[in-house]
Amino acid sequence: MTTNQKTAAQPPETGLAHERVYRTLRHQVMFGELPPGEALTLRGIGTSFNVSMTPAREAVRRLVAEGALSMSASGRITTPEIGNDRLEELAAIRALLEPELACRALPRAHPALIDRLRSINSTVDQMVVKQDASGYIRSNLEFHRTLYLRAQAPAMLAMVETLWLQLGPTMRQLYSRMQRGGRLGHHRAILAALRAGDEQALKLAVREDVTQGLRMLSV
Repeated sequence: MTTNQKTAAQPPETGLAHERVYRTLRHQVMFGELPPGEALTLRGIGTSFNVSMTPAREAVRRLVAEGALSMSASGRITTPEIGNDRLEELAAIRALLEPELACRALPRAHPALIDRLRSINSTVDQMVVKQDASGYIRSNLEFHRTLYLRAQAPAMLAMVETLWLQLGPTMRQLYSRMQRGGRLGHHRAILAALRAGDEQALKLAVREDVTQGLRMLSV
């Protein structure tokens, strides 16, 4: 096939369309905008994003590989629906990786970073008051990601983001339980440990923050 034939077979905008669909769907899953077990179709995705089947199919393929979507042998596409055993496994992995990332970030936790985290945490509180589930999940993950970026451990952060992606739809259930039982307060403990430069307190606060909520879902 010649270069011209390749261009004709796959227009340049196809790649851009695929990336747009992939990024938007990824965010929708991670931030709990889609409920657990939500059924999707390639045709429906194509219609929603005004793209052909090719970029829709490629975006879904990537998301299935990341665990953001599931695809059955028959080709049925759904968002993750996580049982108790899987939930406990993901919580255990988060409990290992996220305290480590936080501790690696601690030497670079300068006052400007702590101020930024405090500001993000205020947004988390606002989302709870507004009862905005997706906004809560988005700002909560922003709090953690902003801290973990200072760890300068991109491979570890990528693994953690994959866990967030798989948990996204399920986190909406956690939000509804928090509305009934009150907000978890571990972010303030994280901020206090960062200000004090206390590694052990930071590990404990992060571990409690990333596991306590998930334990609420498995009871």
